[in-house]
Amino acid sequence: MRKKIGFISLGCPKNQIDGERMLASLTAAGYELCEDIDGADAVLVNTCAFIEDAKKEAIESILDMVSMKEDGMIGKVVVTGCLAERYRQEIMKEIPEVDAVCGLGANGDVVRILDELLATGEKTEIFPKKTELPENGDRILTTPSHYAYLKIAEGCSNGCSYCVIPRIRGPFRSRPKEDVLAEAETLAAQGVKELIVVAQDTGRYGEDLYGTYSLAPLLKRIADIDGIEWIRLLYCYPERITDELLDAIAYTPKILHYIDIPFQHADPEILRQMGRPGGAEEYLALLKKIRAKIPDVTIRTSLIAGFPGETEEQFTALSEFVKAARFDRMGCFPYSREEGTLAYGLPGQLDEQTKLDRAEIINEQQGIVTEKVGADKIGTTQRVIVEGYDGYSDSYVGRSGADAPEIDREVKFTAKKELNEGDIVDVYIFDETDGDLIGVVKF
Repeated sequence: MRKKIGFISLGCPKNQIDGERMLASLTAAGYELCEDIDGADAVLVNTCAFIEDAKKEAIESILDMVSMKEDGMIGKVVVTGCLAERYRQEIMKEIPEVDAVCGLGANGDVVRILDELLATGEKTEIFPKKTELPENGDRILTTPSHYAYLKIAEGCSNGCSYCVIPRIRGPFRSRPKEDVLAEAETLAAQGVKELIVVAQDTGRYGEDLYGTYSLAPLLKRIADIDGIEWIRLLYCYPERITDELLDAIAYTPKILHYIDIPFQHADPEILRQMGRPGGAEEYLALLKKIRAKIPDVTIRTSLIAGFPGETEEQFTALSEFVKAARFDRMGCFPYSREEGTLAYGLPGQLDEQTKLDRAEIINEQQGIVTEKVGADKIGTTQRVIVEGYDGYSDSYVGRSGADAPEIDREVKFTAKKELNEGDIVDVYIFDETDGDLIGVVKF
């Protein structure tokens, strides 16, 4: 009888891809992936540990699985991913009901680990070098069939003072372009139409392998693949947005006019303390340059409020920067104090409520701009990829090229003929409500 496995994946798309590779290895070895976790012989919890909220979510998920195990609903509980890598000994010590804790470097050995665990029942903790994390191999997509994430590099070498990623994932290392292109072709053959290109530092791609930033030529090669219709960019740091990259976005039809730029802050001294270059003046100049080259570009960013030592004046500078930048999409998050980072020991740590209040102020401020951005779409025609049908509202649901899955807005629309998931259609926008666009398909 085939052994049944359940799978829970938390955190970012990069971790999700790691999980998809493990699932492919397990199913190829004869394991059955069950949609209903109840009855699984083992459940893998693929965790995140980037910030405090992510750690709490991961621990709650592990405890939920332990509870199901104690109730006899599932068999073994296996913890993988970033929490396992970051808190190696602590997990089994604090939650002894867990059966296996596997670091990132063990992902490629998941079949053997699970085989032995189910055969012997002996608990295991295994932590190979994190650089042994598999970067190639088959995947079982956990996204809808029409889009997939494409990871082009692993790790990070930026050394930002607030971030644990280099400690967890190791140094930045690009995948060879041949491997990336082969995976993109495989995904296209499976029916994927939208590729969302990700890495910890996407714009740095190729520097370590080819001696120069090589994202732009890679994207153009991906655009040549039949079946791929949309290419979306996430996690492009401002200092690595080159003229060559902007030209590729502007003049390659399949590359969406959408770019995610994590600015993090705007005050030069706070940025210096963060280990980030630049400041509001340079950042606004970059935004002006991008918009001049790509007038219809959608720019998303993430910001951190309440970094250690952030004064009222520095917070005001961040607020003024957001007003001047007029981002299309933005998320501002309260600073999360993470042990093992340089920022953990900085003086001037702010209380949690102050951090939350400052992040909320920025998000509310941005909300006015985002609402205006949506209102400006009324009367326009947008290319939209169909995500599905919502029987409650009797309309289709999709995303425009300006909207990344999970994090941005949706488009709700009607059509005179039946549409399928993954179809890309022209939608006339006639209204906007609760942040979402409302329209009708133009035939």
